[in-house]
Amino acid sequence: MTDTPFSEAAEIISNATSLVITAGAGMGVDSGLPDFRGNQGFWNSYPMYERLGLSFIQAANPEHFEGDPHFGWGFYGHRTNLYRSTIPHAGFKLLQEWIFRYQLDHFVVTSNVDGQFQKAGFADGRILEVHGSIHHLQCTIPCSHDIWPNRAEFNIDESTMRAATVPHCPKCQRVARPNILMFGDYSWLHQRTAEQEDRFDRFLQANHQGLMVVIEMGAGSSIPTIRHLSEQLGQREQSRVFRINPREPHINAPHFSFAEGAVKVLHQIEEFLDA
Repeated sequence: MTDTPFSEAAEIISNATSLVITAGAGMGVDSGLPDFRGNQGFWNSYPMYERLGLSFIQAANPEHFEGDPHFGWGFYGHRTNLYRSTIPHAGFKLLQEWIFRYQLDHFVVTSNVDGQFQKAGFADGRILEVHGSIHHLQCTIPCSHDIWPNRAEFNIDESTMRAATVPHCPKCQRVARPNILMFGDYSWLHQRTAEQEDRFDRFLQANHQGLMVVIEMGAGSSIPTIRHLSEQLGQREQSRVFRINPREPHINAPHFSFAEGAVKVLHQIEEFLDA
């Protein structure tokens, strides 16, 4: 039988010693989450912001939490509710099965703030969230370096995108904000992500030998943080990158390009692993 990229990818996974999962916004598309591709993509998901004449960058601006926190939390409260209710797609489970089946040391690096990897059962200590997490809060000022779990409940008026109530800092009682790196953000607390970065660095040091597979899913080029990381890891002596992206799949050999969504590609690789 003629080798295909899927059969070659399956052989590489079966011989790997470690796995790095890198993921951008496209990873959540198969779970029904929006990827906000361009202003029109954002407005298709949030038509109320098109009526208000606001782009994603404007809606996700940290200034709202100081000037109009009920409006700021309209967007992030809505997203919090969405992510809490979303069920991770089948691709997450497939990746976990491969980790178990081939005893792969592993780590997740994602630009997503949605917490879907934790929700799917990946260990929190093996995840690097480079832009922070919507499921954690910090003081807007901030008055301290404290970061705490987001347990707030949000009731959003979708006609105005305003939250009925907003969370507050337990220390100074000022408005709290998500511990997320936003556009033009100068007050994001980096400590939680820095600790994750330290764990990831230790993982890379522990896996400097052996075959490392990097499976990148849904990482676009407009904010190329994840793509750059995958390519950097792909320069290691023993590594292969699988770039899974229906719109921007290109990567140079000896790495692999798959121009489909995450679930479809992972299932096609699994067919050869299962065989």
